[in-house]
Amino acid sequence: MTALPDGMRPPRAEGWFAEDLDRLPEAPRHTELIDGALVFVLSPQRSWHGRLVTALTTTLMAQAPAGFEVEREMTIRLDARNREDGAPVVHVYELDEPSGAYAPAGIFRGALQRPVPFEVSLDLDKLTPPRTS
Repeated sequence: MTALPDGMRPPRAEGWFAEDLDRLPEAPRHTELIDGALVFVLSPQRSWHGRLVTALTTTLMAQAPAGFEVEREMTIRLDARNREDGAPVVHVYELDEPSGAYAPAGIFRGALQRPVPFEVSLDLDKLTPPRTS
């Protein structure tokens, strides 16, 4: 077994926090944080997931005004209780200016409409690619 590089050791006894991932440029691209532990996802996602991410990205890009960029495959936290029979569910967080931290702003199923950071209106069901058997 290979020892972890010093930069990959948890910074505290209770493990990693989400904000720690922003300071880990050496972490693999698909790194997940589950209960304070880093999990390195080495296999690619299923094609269904890729099609959904592409549809979401292109739809948001069409709605974003000049000066905004749409990013994909950013860090999110999920567990077994956050999969809802294959339907997309979006957990939205907004930056709280006074604290500089992100705070929950809503959970959306079926449709998502938000006024910030720009007017966003998404039919989540239409973004979902059909499942193949």
